[in-house]
Amino acid sequence: MVEPLPVTEDLLGDYAVALTQLVYFVVSFVAIYLVGRATLVPLAGRFLDRRDLDAHAKRPLLKLVQFGIVFVAISVAFGFAEYGNFLTALATIAAAATLAIGFAMQDVIGNFVAGVFIYADKPFKIGDWIEWDGGSYSGVVEDISLRVTRVRTFDNELLTVPNSQLTDGVIKNPVEAEKLRLKFVFGIGYDDDIERATDIIVEEADRHPEILDDPAPSVRLTELGDSSVGLQSRIWIEDPSRGDYVKTRGEYVTSVKERFDDEGIDIPYPNRTLGGGLELTNPEELERATGDD
Repeated sequence: MVEPLPVTEDLLGDYAVALTQLVYFVVSFVAIYLVGRATLVPLAGRFLDRRDLDAHAKRPLLKLVQFGIVFVAISVAFGFAEYGNFLTALATIAAAATLAIGFAMQDVIGNFVAGVFIYADKPFKIGDWIEWDGGSYSGVVEDISLRVTRVRTFDNELLTVPNSQLTDGVIKNPVEAEKLRLKFVFGIGYDDDIERATDIIVEEADRHPEILDDPAPSVRLTELGDSSVGLQSRIWIEDPSRGDYVKTRGEYVTSVKERFDDEGIDIPYPNRTLGGGLELTNPEELERATGDD
């Protein structure tokens, strides 16, 4: 009847050890998490403020910092509680899961990494007009997240673009210092007065209220085509997020065309001359058929 006592004492000892380890784990986790959140999160916030990131851009990055604090707190707490074997198993499982997830989510991870580069390099910001894919797509940036960027086109369509598409290719940001430069080539005939045509192009730019005087409009002879001389006009307007550049350009080009018509300046179009002949392979049958009619 005296033999069960050591067994009971062993069980109590095991329970005491397990309870002590649990207390160590909880206390160390809470302490590390609170200290990390009180120090690292404000530091990360001040660092992101220095990068001039918007509030919506800082939010996902701060969440990543908090996730990192939780992960470190759990890892250190396992060490304090002497859960070495369990931590090793957890690391093995995490490594295997990471490998599997990496293969299954290559595109998602690629877009996430591209989003980090966009935040770090800042090739564009919210409100900028960007063009990508060789100019096939363009619009004003409305939102930037870690996975996608949302762009509003000038046709009022909202495009959700994976970040990897914006980092793998060339991004054109036509807006500089809140000004947008527009270019348009006017073709005139070889017999027309180049200087007069240039004056008309500049005068119509000066008359349009949406076209800026500084930088001043300019005209350059850029091409000698088969049927026309190309005069490239360069004008500047305000940031397209505040004005309709398509409307401004259309009004400007229309006014130049009307002035050209009034002053007899021709806008030629390509001419095509077709040459050749017909060869009759059997003229006798054609003559007989014509004679029968």
